[in-house]
Amino acid sequence: MDSFTLGAGDVLEVSVWGDESLTRPNVIVRPDGKISFPLIGDMQAAGKTVEQLRKEFETRIGEYVSDAPVTIMLQQLGSAQVYIVGKVNRPGVYLMSGQITVLQALALAGGMTPYAESDDILVVRIGSDGKQKYLPFNYVKAVAGDGLDENVPLKPGDTVLVP
Repeated sequence: MDSFTLGAGDVLEVSVWGDESLTRPNVIVRPDGKISFPLIGDMQAAGKTVEQLRKEFETRIGEYVSDAPVTIMLQQLGSAQVYIVGKVNRPGVYLMSGQITVLQALALAGGMTPYAESDDILVVRIGSDGKQKYLPFNYVKAVAGDGLDENVPLKPGDTVLVP
């Protein structure tokens, strides 16, 4: 997986060394992608890696507390989700604990129902331009060893649609 970037729903622990009053165990990345913290107010977190956020945080808190190292740890993953909908046994929202492919996502959802059109599955992905892209996946070909190039790694926010 590319460097993990934070998103809405992730829970962070933020601590400023040497100042107990500036330690927060449950800082939640809000739906607008920001976090709130004493002295610095709101700060964009979504779309940044933990290290990028830590560096920016250290710079901003440094205006109030000089030479204070900042530690930021991801406590709980909440943003890396994929959606599996349609004719699967357990449709729903699934947390990605690492990189998963379309086949693995289908396994998480308990496989397909008998009436699923397994040769016409789509991965719906929002591109960087904000537009939806559709990536075809043919389960029948994939399990036969053909078309494995369609078994793409999923990205947070992807929807696997099984008609």
